[in-house]
Amino acid sequence: MKNIVISGSGVFTPADSISNEELVASFNQYVDNFNQQHAAEIERGELEALGHSSCEFIEKASGIKSRHVLYKEGILDPAVMHPVFPRRGEDQAPEMVEMALIAAKEAMAEAGKTASDIDLIICAASNMQRPYPALSVELQQQLGVTGYAFDMNVACSSATFAISNAANAIRGGTAKVVLVVNPEFASPQVNYRSRDSHFIFGDVCTATIIEAEDTCSSPLAFRILGMRLKTEFSNNIRCDIGYTEHCFASPEPEIAFFRQQGRKVFKELLPLVADVIATEMAAQQVTPEQLKRLWLHQANINMNIFAAKKILGRDPLPEEAPLVLDRYANTASAGSIIAFHQHKTGLQAGDKAILCSFGAGYSIGCLVLEQLAAAGA
Repeated sequence: MKNIVISGSGVFTPADSISNEELVASFNQYVDNFNQQHAAEIERGELEALGHSSCEFIEKASGIKSRHVLYKEGILDPAVMHPVFPRRGEDQAPEMVEMALIAAKEAMAEAGKTASDIDLIICAASNMQRPYPALSVELQQQLGVTGYAFDMNVACSSATFAISNAANAIRGGTAKVVLVVNPEFASPQVNYRSRDSHFIFGDVCTATIIEAEDTCSSPLAFRILGMRLKTEFSNNIRCDIGYTEHCFASPEPEIAFFRQQGRKVFKELLPLVADVIATEMAAQQVTPEQLKRLWLHQANINMNIFAAKKILGRDPLPEEAPLVLDRYANTASAGSIIAFHQHKTGLQAGDKAILCSFGAGYSIGCLVLEQLAAAGA
C-alpha cells in the first residue's frame, strides 16, 4: 500500500488578541450591570444573580491565558459582547477563505508545492460560514487549483478526519496532492455572557499538505504509519444553529452558541481517546517508549496532561506533549495542527509521534506518524 506523508504545514494567526484580564474585566462589568438591572427580581428569588469570573478560575480550569480573534470590536463591550464586523457581499471572499489562503500558502511553501501540483482541497472545520457553495471550492478558485474540493465537519476532530480522507483519496487514485485547511472562525459562537464558556475559543487557521511519499521533496515530512477514527454519539457538546431556525415560533436565544457539559466530557471522552490511541499504537507495533511527541487536541490543559499520562504511563515532559492553548485558547480542529506546526522540529528520522484530535460527536481522530529522513539524505 502506498506510503502517505504530511509534507508541509502552515498557520494563520490573527493580529488581535484578548488577554484573560481584558475578558474578565468585561465579563464582570456585564455581571454587575445585569445584577443591578434585575436587582428586584433577584431579591424576590425570581432570578439568580450572576457570579464574577476570574483569571485564576480560567487558568486553573483550562490553562488558557489569551486568545487570538479576527474581530476584537464588540467582544469587550458589556453592552454587546460579540464580535462586530460587516457582512460581506457575494463578490467578497468570506473570512474563512481569507484565513485559509494565508495558511495554505505557508504549507505549500514548506512542502515545495505549487497550485499546479494540488488536485484536491478539503476544508474541514467545526463551523462553516455558509453551507454552499463550498468554501473549499472558493479557496480552490483563489489559489488557481484544478481538480476538486469539498467541505467537511467533524467538530474538533475535523482536521485529523480530513487528513485521513486525503490519505485515502491518494491511495484510491482520486488525488495526488491534497491541501487540507482548517479555518476556525470560532469567536462568533462563543457566549461571552456565560461564565463557564466565555473564555474558551479563539480564531486561527491551519493547513497541511498530504501526498505520496514518492513525490515528497520536503526537508521535513512525516509518514502516516496508521490512522484510526472513532465516533460515538453524545449530547454533551452541542451547537444547534441551523437553516431551520427561522421557522420556529419561539427561537431559542442561546441556540447559536457552543455549550457543553464539561465534567461529563472529561469523564466519558478521555477513556475513549486513550483507547483509540493505544489500539492504533498496538496495530502499528509502536510502544510508549518510542513516542517522541504527542500533538494533542488543545482544548484543556487538564485533559491533555491526563491523556498524555495515560498514553506514556508517566507524566509527560513539556516538550513531549507541547501546549499552545495558553496563547491560542481552544481553536477546535486546528489545535493539534498548531502544536504539530510549532513543535515538529528537533526529532530524528525514524522517531514516532501521535497526532490526535477529539471533541463533539463524540469524535476521535488518531494518526501515528514517523519522521522521514530529509529528502536527498
